[in-house]
Amino acid sequence: MTAVTWTASKTETPARVASWRSMDCVSRGAKDEWLALFAEDAVVEDPVGPSMFDAEGKGHQGKEAIAAFWDLAIANVERFEFAVHDSFAAGSECANVGTISAFLPGGARVDTEGVFVYNVGEDGLIKSMRAFWETERALATLRVEA
Repeated sequence: MTAVTWTASKTETPARVASWRSMDCVSRGAKDEWLALFAEDAVVEDPVGPSMFDAEGKGHQGKEAIAAFWDLAIANVERFEFAVHDSFAAGSECANVGTISAFLPGGARVDTEGVFVYNVGEDGLIKSMRAFWETERALATLRVEA
């Protein structure tokens, strides 16, 4: 399977391009390339609100905090696959509807369904990425694959 499967609208907008690049970098484990997609004062909320990745629910603001988020939430996953089923673009933003599959050490897999909203500046850099998903729903998909 391709790491990023896109069955949504393919009309290019700056936010859609940034979102695809973000998913591509994550799927390849390209942390530095991923960080370069963000504006200096960008905010990542993944998921939005308090979570195991962000106890206060205020998001990860600035590249240093976003890099720390990578180390906490992304670096320990063996592989990610993204399936984008729909995408709605408006102005400088897009909201992608899809599933992120995380393949964990030991053969475990979790599928996270959600809405992933990207906002970009005039320079095409990501100003914010907000992921709307529910921890309990994602954890309910946890399974070990042979």
